[in-house]
Amino acid sequence: MFKAYSNDDDVLNVQGDALTVTNGTTRVVIAGTLELTRDKRGLKAALALKQALDSVVAELQGQAALPERIADEPDAKPGVVDNPFN
Repeated sequence: MFKAYSNDDDVLNVQGDALTVTNGTTRVVIAGTLELTRDKRGLKAALALKQALDSVVAELQGQAALPERIADEPDAKPGVVDNPFN
């Protein structure tokens, strides 16, 4: 189950990787294109998206001291990786 803002690790994939919902402690990122077809597959995708968005809304509404806006910086600072080609 997707729990919004709980960690920086969870990624929910909807219809394979057509749509991804990436968790973060300060932001949740939704990326991709999702076709909600009028069939069981479309219903499954819609319910997965709804569950993720319901989690986001519940978490935001539950914050008593929700700021007007967060600072525009990524959740985690990028690290340095040694170049394997040197």
